[in-house]
Amino acid sequence: MGLQDDLDRFREVGEQRREDLAEFIQYGDLSGSGRDEVKIPIKIVDLPSFEYDQRDQGGVGQGKGEVGDPVGPPEPEPGDGDEDGDPGEESGEHEYYEMDPEEFAEELDERLGLDLEPKGKKVVEEKEGPYTDLTRSGPDSTLDFERMFKEGLKRKLAMDFDEEFLREVLKIDGWGAQQVFEWARRENIPVSKPWIEEAYDEVSDDELDTWESFEELQANVEREPVQRKIRREGLTHVPLRREDERYRHPEIIEEKEKNVVVVNIRDVSGSMRQNKRELVERTFTPLDWYLQGKYDNAEFVYIAHDAEAWEVDRDEFFGIRSGGGTKISAAYELADALLEEYPWHEWNRYVFAAGDSENSSNDTESGVIPLMESIPANLHAYVETQPSGNAVNATHAKELESHFDEDGNVAVAYVSGQDDVVDAIEEILSTESDS
Repeated sequence: MGLQDDLDRFREVGEQRREDLAEFIQYGDLSGSGRDEVKIPIKIVDLPSFEYDQRDQGGVGQGKGEVGDPVGPPEPEPGDGDEDGDPGEESGEHEYYEMDPEEFAEELDERLGLDLEPKGKKVVEEKEGPYTDLTRSGPDSTLDFERMFKEGLKRKLAMDFDEEFLREVLKIDGWGAQQVFEWARRENIPVSKPWIEEAYDEVSDDELDTWESFEELQANVEREPVQRKIRREGLTHVPLRREDERYRHPEIIEEKEKNVVVVNIRDVSGSMRQNKRELVERTFTPLDWYLQGKYDNAEFVYIAHDAEAWEVDRDEFFGIRSGGGTKISAAYELADALLEEYPWHEWNRYVFAAGDSENSSNDTESGVIPLMESIPANLHAYVETQPSGNAVNATHAKELESHFDEDGNVAVAYVSGQDDVVDAIEEILSTESDS
C-alpha cells in the first residue's frame, strides 16, 4: 500500500466517521456519553498505519531463513490468535470512537459545513503587545527615529529645487526677479522671493541676456529633478523638526475569555409524551456538546415548565414528567431572571426551547415574543417536536416563525422524527453562523 493509498484511506475514515456521527445523533444511545466525553460507535475499525519498508532492513538477500526454507508468511507465534474461544466474544474499545466536545464541534462543523467563530467577551487579562501606538512624548529610548527621518526626508523633497536651473532662468533676456518669482510660483517651486532677488544681484550684466526666451533655455539646459540630484550628490542635511517626534508605546491587548451560557427550556406539560421528550433530548444534547466544545467556559441552565416554570438539573431535564397546562412565557420569565448572573457584555448567550408547540391562548404573542425580544442573546431557537403531525392548537412555532421572519438571531426548527434531528441542528447552528 502506497502513501497516497494510506492518505485516501484516512480521508475515507474521516468521511465515514462524520456519517457515523450523524447516525449516532439521530439513532444512537446518547446516554452512553458524558458531559466531557462523547462515545460514537464506528463501523470502520481497521485504521491504516504507516510502517517501515521491511526491505530496507539489510542488504539484498539478507534474512533469518536458510536455503531451502519455504517462501511465504511466517508461522503465527503463540498468542497471535490461536487460543481457544469463540470469535468476537470479547468486545474491544475500537468499537467506539471517543472524542471530547471540542473535537465533536469540529466534526459537526465539517459534517454540516458550518463556520461558527465564538466571540470573546469577558476581559480576563490585559497585556502589552507590539509597539504600534505613537504619542508625542516619551523616553528617548522609544523615539521612532525612522519615522522622524522619513518626515524630514519628505520635507526636504518638498522644499528642495534645482538651484542651478533657476539661476539660468534669471539670465533670460527681459526677465527680472519679479517675473522669475511668479514663474517659480506657477511651477510650484518652493523658493522665496528674497532668495531670487539675492541670486539676481549675483548675475553679471553680461549674463542677463544669455537666453532670448525660456524655450531656448529649455532646449539647452536640462532641469534636474530633486530625486536625481539627491541620488547624485547624496544627502548632506535632512531637516528634522521637533513636531515630527513620535514615541512608540506598546499596544494594550485585551485577552478575552470565550464564555457562554446555554439556557435549555423544555415543555413538560401533560401533552409531552415519551416520544416527544426523546426528540428534545436528541436535539438538545448534541447542541450542548457543540457549544461546550466551541467555548472556553460553558455554563448550562435547564428550565422545565408546564403552566409554571422551575430550574432543574440536567438529568431531571430530560427525564422529568409532569402534567397540566402550558404557559411557555413562564419559562422565559425565569430565564430572564437567571440570566442576570450572566451579563450580556461578558457572556455569550443561547436560549433554546422545545415543546410540541401547544401553548395557552395568546401567550405566544403577548408573553413569549416580547420576552424573546427583550432578552439579549446570540441566538434564540425553538424546536417543535410533533411526531404525529401538528395538533390543531400547536401554533407556537408557526407564530414565532411568522413574527421573526427577518430576524437573524431567531431559529425555528421542526422535528417530527429522528430523521429530522440533524437538519434541525443544522438549521439552528447555521442561523447563528449567518448572523
